[in-house]
This record gives sequence, structure tokens and C-alpha cells, in this order.
Amino acid sequence: MKKPKIDFETMISQAEATVEGIAVEKVVKLIDRENVLLVDIRDIRELDRDGRIPNAKHIPQGMLEFWMHPESPYYKSYFDQIDEVILFCNKGWRSARAAKGLNDLGFGVKHMAGGFGGWQEAELEIDAPSKALK
Repeated sequence: MKKPKIDFETMISQAEATVEGIAVEKVVKLIDRENVLLVDIRDIRELDRDGRIPNAKHIPQGMLEFWMHPESPYYKSYFDQIDEVILFCNKGWRSARAAKGLNDLGFGVKHMAGGFGGWQEAELEIDAPSKALK
């Protein structure tokens, strides 16, 4: 396998430089608005193991573009009511990269800096995990 052209840190920092990262404290104030959607892109196993942020919508990372693009056969009509999308993952790396990809398509998506880990550190409400992984 070929080596990547850029190192891991550069890959993440390039994504973070092009995407607006919103602090957890600010996200808490935004998510009560009807036109703001907080999207959890973590793997379903992470949600089952670690819990969920209440009222966050889970969208598998690989389906983001397909569920959000209005011309896609997989488009989810609830996006018609949304003005702002904020992605998050566990640490903020995947959400920064995913937001960059969506923004390259013209979406104007943001991500929650620090991710679910930052939410946990702030000791904010989390819905209990649904089951333990074995």
C-alpha cells in the first residue's frame, strides 16, 4: 500500500482549518432551535457502548451526502426544515473531515469541536447506552 501524501496531524488540521468548529458550550445553546440539527456520525457500536446526546440524529458517516443531497434517492425530507447542521463524532476528527467533504459540495456544515468526548467532559446529559458490546 502506498504511503499517504500528508501525515495524520496535517490531514486533521487541514479539515479543521476549513470547517467552523463550534465549542460544546455553544452547541448546547443552539440545539434547542427547531432549525438546527445535531448529527452524530459515530458508528452505531459507539452509540450502543457510550450512549447518545439527547435529540441528536444519528446518520452513519457513509450516508451523510446521500441523506442530505436533495437529488439523491436516499434524501431525507427532514432536511427541508433545517437551516444549520452540526456534525460530531467521538473526538472531532471524523466530523471535521466529514464536514469538509459536505462543504466541498456546498452545504455549509459545521462540527462540534471536541466531539462526544468534549460533551462528556462538560458533564452534559447523555442518554444511557442501549447495550454493552461484547
